[in-house]
Parts: sequence; structure tokens; C-alpha cells
Amino acid sequence: MAAGLGVLAPTAAAEAGRRVHPGDSIQDAVNYARPGDIITVMPGTYYENVLINKRLTLRGFGARTVIKPPVTAATPLTPVAPVAPPAPGASAAPVAPGAATAPTAPTAATAPAGRALACSQADTGICVMGTAERPVVGVDIRSLTVSGFKRNGIWASYTDRLSVQRVISEKNGTWGIAQERSTRGLFRDNTARDNAESGLFIANTVDREGGATDTLGAVVRRNTLTGNRIGVTVRRVRNLSVYGNAVTGNCGGIFVVGDEGEPGAGDMTIRNNRIHENNKFCKGNSRLPDIQGVGIVLTGAEETIVRSNDIRGNVGASPLSGGILLFKSFVGATNTDNVIRDNVVRDNKPADLANQGTGTGNQFVNNRCASSVPAGMC
Repeated sequence: MAAGLGVLAPTAAAEAGRRVHPGDSIQDAVNYARPGDIITVMPGTYYENVLINKRLTLRGFGARTVIKPPVTAATPLTPVAPVAPPAPGASAAPVAPGAATAPTAPTAATAPAGRALACSQADTGICVMGTAERPVVGVDIRSLTVSGFKRNGIWASYTDRLSVQRVISEKNGTWGIAQERSTRGLFRDNTARDNAESGLFIANTVDREGGATDTLGAVVRRNTLTGNRIGVTVRRVRNLSVYGNAVTGNCGGIFVVGDEGEPGAGDMTIRNNRIHENNKFCKGNSRLPDIQGVGIVLTGAEETIVRSNDIRGNVGASPLSGGILLFKSFVGATNTDNVIRDNVVRDNKPADLANQGTGTGNQFVNNRCASSVPAGMC
């Protein structure tokens, strides 16, 4: 009868919805949610860490829904992952942003498993954590702000089809949004700003060396990355695309990082990005020199296509400085069979294009630029 009168019955998604209001615990809502539930976090500030280990949607109201560090952290037990040696582009000791918190804010929410404490120890806003035997599939995080965590805004490990969209991740002590050991991730329309390391970071693993892993088509699309150490870092992974992003005001724009492991990093496309004036200065570490004025860097990469990007005004005196650089690897890995084509690369110093090292098969085709090292690539 309702259908005959044109009245729509509630959808299954609406029936499965849960709402969290200021003063409530997001973690409690996650704990009680059933797989497939939608949790809507209403406008307000929430002082907690959130651990997700089941399929669900967590959504808020953008800049009006803010997750910040708890005032009293839970006693840590086990970290999310062993502390890794400094990664390319990562500082040895991330510095906490020191965001202020209100004295009346609630303390950290507790989850039934010790994994919530693991997320708390990592000082991370939202953790999505599966296992090698049982990855977490189909988590959707959207329209939230995560701010001021000592480590990461969003951290994901052992996930499949994780979607992070329209999230603001700012002023976190390591990565804004990071993923390892995962496949088919989608990172779209996010803003990552003023994070101590990469705004967006995708890696095979962070706790050990190893060959590149296949992301099965991960996508980094239409994000705004500014004020970070590096805008986007993809490290020891294969088969993904980075396109349509706005990358400006960082120390470095986009880094593709591989090493001597097999299979090599690469088989990806970096296209249609706007990479302008990444001229902030970041001090070097044991793995990389100072970073300033860096557009796109490939080091230890293979079969990567860099095309149709607009790269302008990246200026610095670092060995990494310039528009598009095929950088000599510190561990002996070569850049091989990469194609750099149809890019607008202007006003970058010391050069718009540079090819270092002993790699073979790299092509520079139809780029609009004024200077190159060696000469003749423009």
C-alpha cells in the first residue's frame, strides 16, 4: 500500500544507521555496529582514538566534525607496528604538534580488545586494522577532520577497498593519511595539510624491507596537499594512479620510492597533477638530504608514466630540487623504463628536468620546459 501511494520505505542503509553526538563515544558506536552499518558523527569535537576492524561507513560533516587526541590516553600495550627505520622522506623522530585540548573533554574511549590500546599507543586518530589472514574489507571514511595527533591522522593496515574521501587531516606528527599492506584503496577529495611527514603515504610495509607489493589499482585522486614535508609518497608499491591532485607549499611534491628489492616499485601513472611552489624547507635525515623546491622525484622506480602534469616554480638548493627528477638511489636501485611526457615544467630550479644515475630505458618526450640536466631533454 505504501508503495502504491508513492511512499518510500526506509532503506536498509537507513535502518542500519547510528548517530554519534558530542559527548558520545565514536568507538562505542563502532564496537556495537554490525558489518555494513553507517555511523554518522554529528558536528562537534571528539577527543578519542578510533579503531575500526569491520566493514562499515564512518561519516561526519567535514570541518564541523573534528577528532582530536584524548586528554588522558589509555595505557599502551602493543604498538600498531614496530617502529621502522626512517623511511625516505621521513624524519627520525616525529614531533608532536602540541594541539591544545579542552580541560572538560572526555577521555579516550575503550574497545573490548587490546587493539584499541594499540591504536592509542600509536597516537593515531583513526586506525583501520585487519590481519594477513583476514583483511578488513570495504571500510568507508568520509567528511571528517582528524587533527593534532602525535603520529598519524588515519592509519590503515591489511585492508581491501578502503575508501577515504573528503577527509581533512591536519597537524599530525607523522603522516596525514597512510596505508600499508593493503589493496584497492581509494583516496579522493581529501585535504592533508601541515603534517610532519607525507600528507598521503602508501607503502608495502613500514616495519621491514621487501619487494614492492601490488595495490591492485589503488587511486590517489583530487586531493589537496599543502604544508607537509612531502605531499604524496608511494613507497615500494606497484599498480596505482596518482592524478588530479593539487600539491603546493610542501617541501616536496610527489615521491615514488623503490629500492633493490624484487619486484621493483613502479608500474604506476602520475598524471594531471598541479605541483606548484613546493618551496618549504625541511631538514634532511639519515635517508635523504634536505628537501626544498621538489616537484616529482622518482628513485628506484620502473615502468612509471609521468604525464600531463603542470609543475612550476619549485625552487631550492637541495640535491632533490627541481621540476621532475630521476634521482640516483642511495641503495643502488636504478630508474628503469620510465616515461616522462607531455608535462608543462617551467620555472623550476636548478632544472625543470633532470636524469641522474645509471638507469636505462627512460624517455623524456614532448615536455614543455626550459632547462634540463643533462641538456637536450626539453
